[in-house]
Amino acid sequence: MIYFDNAATGGFKPDSVINAATAAIKFSANPGRSGHKLSIACLERVYACRKLLCDFFGGYSFDRVVFTKNCTEALNIAILGVLKPGDSVVTTVAEHNSVLRPLEFLKKKGVNVAYAPLDVNGNIDLVALAAKVTARTRAVIITLASNVTGTSPDIKKLRRFIPENCLLICDGAQACGHVEINMKESGIDALCVAGHKGMLGIQGSGALLFSERLNPSPVTFGGTGSESNNLNMPDFYPDRLESGTISAPAAISMGEGVLYLRQHMQKNARFVVGLTEYLCSEFGKTEGVRLYSVPNPYGIVAIALDNMQSEVAAYNLSEEYGICVRGGLHCAPLMHASLSDEGLVRISVSAFNTENECETLVSAIKNLVK
Repeated sequence: MIYFDNAATGGFKPDSVINAATAAIKFSANPGRSGHKLSIACLERVYACRKLLCDFFGGYSFDRVVFTKNCTEALNIAILGVLKPGDSVVTTVAEHNSVLRPLEFLKKKGVNVAYAPLDVNGNIDLVALAAKVTARTRAVIITLASNVTGTSPDIKKLRRFIPENCLLICDGAQACGHVEINMKESGIDALCVAGHKGMLGIQGSGALLFSERLNPSPVTFGGTGSESNNLNMPDFYPDRLESGTISAPAAISMGEGVLYLRQHMQKNARFVVGLTEYLCSEFGKTEGVRLYSVPNPYGIVAIALDNMQSEVAAYNLSEEYGICVRGGLHCAPLMHASLSDEGLVRISVSAFNTENECETLVSAIKNLVK
């Protein structure tokens, strides 16, 4: 099989990540839940991964790095744990349901939500977004890269557009691990990370990094290994937001991913841009194919075929050609409504794909539209 569904989950992991996760599965104890040597050693390893992530993303402090099981959980903590009835928030039509659904829930609780549109080129309209922000807006919630088309906003520019007291919460599911992100330099208050995509970790890994301006309340409750005589959650981080046993293998795999990316991320980004340039060039001149993306470092190229639905095209690519892509609405219904499409074929390449694989895909798509 040729794997082009990396935006859903990374199809290839470096050997260092696999070895680290395997070792953690074989020899891990519950980090911080016991006083014996193995538990302490596991806790120290998890702490080292917190520090790696904090440094990698220009975070604020290691104790404000919370491990989650995915980016969705991180977004739920950042949204449900911060916004209260009466708050106002601005987001965009490009967001994933991991943002839209928590906000829809909060709308019923009295949170006011405004949606910024796309511009004529299908990009997030930052000027229109800024116009929706008022002095009373509590937060702006925005994706760093669309999971549908790969379009990405200029976050530093956006930070200059909005009031200083407005929180900036970012969905980094498709961007983290592909491009450099510095929270302090960009003015990001909360960064929600998917560990199993560009970060090269295993499934079940994710993280929330947040600034001192953000103090999320817990959305799950349970044991933390600290203050066990307290019936309330601890008031310090990360314990306040990490109830229950965290997945040490997942956290450690993400830490190993950081070590790999420190050496390879820039080179990988250039290679991925090259692959998307080729795909965009070929699909842009193929009759019967509509292109919705431009070259990008996130590896996402979205197309529509005039003669068949995206789900049918994805099925045919899998069954007839052994190529894995994704069809449908990609959990971003407002984005598709704004693009006036009924679902797209999303091709998502990684640095571990090859030019020959991309050529095979182009040939298969051309056969499907004939």
